[in-house]
Amino acid sequence: MAGPTTAERQQKKSGPPRPPRARRLLVVLFLVALLATGVLWVLYGSPWLRLERVEVSGTEVLTPRQVLDAADAPVDAPLISVDTSALEERIRSELPRIDSVDVSRTWPHEIGLEVTERKPVLLLEKGRKFIEVDAKGVRFATVERAPKGIPKLEWALDRESGAASLRRFGADRLLREAVEVAGDLPESVARDTRTVKVRSYDSISLELSGDRVVEWGSGEKGRAKAATLVALMKATPKARHFDVSVPTAPASAAS
Repeated sequence: MAGPTTAERQQKKSGPPRPPRARRLLVVLFLVALLATGVLWVLYGSPWLRLERVEVSGTEVLTPRQVLDAADAPVDAPLISVDTSALEERIRSELPRIDSVDVSRTWPHEIGLEVTERKPVLLLEKGRKFIEVDAKGVRFATVERAPKGIPKLEWALDRESGAASLRRFGADRLLREAVEVAGDLPESVARDTRTVKVRSYDSISLELSGDRVVEWGSGEKGRAKAATLVALMKATPKARHFDVSVPTAPASAAS
């Protein structure tokens, strides 16, 4: 009988045939799919990673309960499926007092809502109530009692320059100018300011405690005007009238 062929001898030396590359690839793909399915089940189907608590921080005027009600978070839903953008949108829509919301997931069971409330810098009188206006000029709340330390806005537009300013800039722009003035006031002046009076775009004045008046001018060069006003008040403590509309040429008078 003839002996083994050359091919048979080589096969005995190299051992049994290896599985084809395609088979190994199928095995790897199967294991990856199995792992992905397990991960998806843990994230979406298991009871281990579901929303159980919503924590609220940062409230001052509002209560945490009001924020929770506005958020309407889907408790017991998979934590990963919670739409944080939708939560933020609902809160800001339902509660105009909220300026911003930082929504965060805390695994395995919690959502955190850190809110920042708007701060009033001016008040608009409306009948017996007051509209709060923030530093961006946003009218965000109507309250029955005026918050302490917040000046009132008084419209005193005259027939000529006031009417011209209203036509040219509009009421919202004039309001923003008044807001800008209130925001630029140094702390020592801000706490004594009772009224911000708008006569025109270029003529905004402040009424302070002690029957003192400050002619501020427009909202431009606010920082320079603030620094000048502080220095002027220190130099003339008995003055009752101050003019910083041109900060490089300020003036003060006893009456």
